[in-house]
This record gives sequence, C-alpha cells and structure tokens, in this order.
Amino acid sequence: MSIRLRLDKPWRPLTGEEIARLPGQLGVYQVGDGAGAVLFIGQAGARAPFGLRSELQSELAQRGAGHQFRVEVNMQYRTRWFELLMVYRADHGELPPDNAKNPPPLGRLSPS
Repeated sequence: MSIRLRLDKPWRPLTGEEIARLPGQLGVYQVGDGAGAVLFIGQAGARAPFGLRSELQSELAQRGAGHQFRVEVNMQYRTRWFELLMVYRADHGELPPDNAKNPPPLGRLSPS
C-alpha cells in the first residue's frame, strides 16, 4: 500500500471561474506562483462559510491574477494541513514563504 503524503494534483489557475467550480467542502489547498512554486498551504475549516470556495476567493482577492491553486477535500483538514506543512519543510528545509510569516507549531516528519 502506497501512502501519498504530498499534494500532487494538477495546478489550476486562481480565477473566479475556477473557484466557482469548487465544492463548498472542507479541505486543504496550496497556492503557487505562475511557475508552480508553492507560496502558501492553507486549510478550509468549519469556520469557512463555503469551505474551499470561500478560502480561495479570499486568496484571489489578496493575491490577484497570475497565481495557481490545487485542493484536496478532506474532513480531517487540520491534521492534513499540518502534514502538508511538515512534508514541505522536510523537502525544502523551510516552510512556504507565506506560512513562514506566522508558522503553526509543527512536529517533524521524514517522508521517503
């Protein structure tokens, strides 16, 4: 059995049209620049009125055009969020730039 730790879904353009296609469900997401470098790993939790859709609408309003995103619907969004942050830090030696500004307390993960 293979466990997938990394969020490796295809990037989608961060546009209002793409966001409107998202489900109003809980989950995690990544926002990247035009080249696909991860800038932020976020979560859409129980306080987001329309889940992933709400969170990514906020990201679009803050960042503007030229960015990308990918999502994973996950009811255990907080645990998955921590996991994605720990995997990113293990792979790159640091957190994504926008997560590094206000990092959550994280453990260590050594993915293979």
